[in-house]
Amino acid sequence: MWASSAVVRRQLFLIRSLGGYCCQIHSHRMRGIQGANVAASEADAESIIRRVTPTLDPIRYKGQAGKIAVIGGCREYTGAPYFAAISALKLGADLSHVFCTKDAATVIKSYSPELIVHPVLEESYSVRDDERDSVSAKVLSEVGKWMERFDCIVVGPGLGRDPFLMGCVSDIMRHARQSSIPIVIDGDGLFLVTNNLDLVCGNPLAVLTPNVNEYKRLVEKALDCEVNDEDGTNQLQLLARRIDGVTILRKGKSDFISDGEAVTSVSTFGSPRRCGGQGDILSGSVAVFSSWARRHLLSTKEATGKSLSNPMVLGCIAGSALLRRAAALAFQNKKRATLTTDIIEYLGKSLEDICPAE
Repeated sequence: MWASSAVVRRQLFLIRSLGGYCCQIHSHRMRGIQGANVAASEADAESIIRRVTPTLDPIRYKGQAGKIAVIGGCREYTGAPYFAAISALKLGADLSHVFCTKDAATVIKSYSPELIVHPVLEESYSVRDDERDSVSAKVLSEVGKWMERFDCIVVGPGLGRDPFLMGCVSDIMRHARQSSIPIVIDGDGLFLVTNNLDLVCGNPLAVLTPNVNEYKRLVEKALDCEVNDEDGTNQLQLLARRIDGVTILRKGKSDFISDGEAVTSVSTFGSPRRCGGQGDILSGSVAVFSSWARRHLLSTKEATGKSLSNPMVLGCIAGSALLRRAAALAFQNKKRATLTTDIIEYLGKSLEDICPAE
């Protein structure tokens, strides 16, 4: 019996060893990386927020502080696109659009008159087989005529997983890339991208914002191995390199951000309340800060490290830190009753505390 137990233990040891070894071999093949440990550096988030946030200047006109679009919203999900779009406005973007299905449009419009809502997306149930090509082309045309006006688009909040709708959104993402429009991908957008990495591979203006389960699927698809939390920073950097230049914001107790060049963390404590919708606030916030950072970097010549000259990395750091600050303030006031709408109401104060308007 003891001999049998020893054999079992030996077999388990070999399985674990080979599994880890295979993952290391796979990692070594990526972009010449030889498995060196990568340490995450804590971001100076407040300094970055001050750097990229534009001043409120009376000579500015509507649209100069940011024009954001959210691609999402269907019959089942209307809250998520609203949270992302209204968060962009609460931070200081001038205009916020939502492109959604007809069933979702009236509901989203009823949440706020501040949003510009376009009921142009279609789901399979409303499209006959012989109409699919023409309807798909019409959807792309309707979104495409607005595309070059936007400073950043957010894809995924409340999108759902309808096959026809996913196909239309894939076309929209390709069009955004051709137009060099930055793109933040969250929620069901990550499901779409995980199953078709070519949609973002090699796009330096793309940000992925996966949670624990979304990150797990992404690692399994792109790296063909399990998530390795013991060497998480190295694996995140490898993943960003494998997808060739995208920026990944891995959400968790601390947020970790990498564009393949370095790994940065945001560890400011937010709130223990994990109500749904906080990821939508994050995606809208990252979109705004990324567009501000891109404009800031184009207008200045700063001597910074490679990652800290990437507007998408800067946008992720700023968005993560500000959400955490707003969540902490909301929790101080509401405790267990804290909702996503409460956190949104503290976005403006959180930014004002760091970067006063006057």
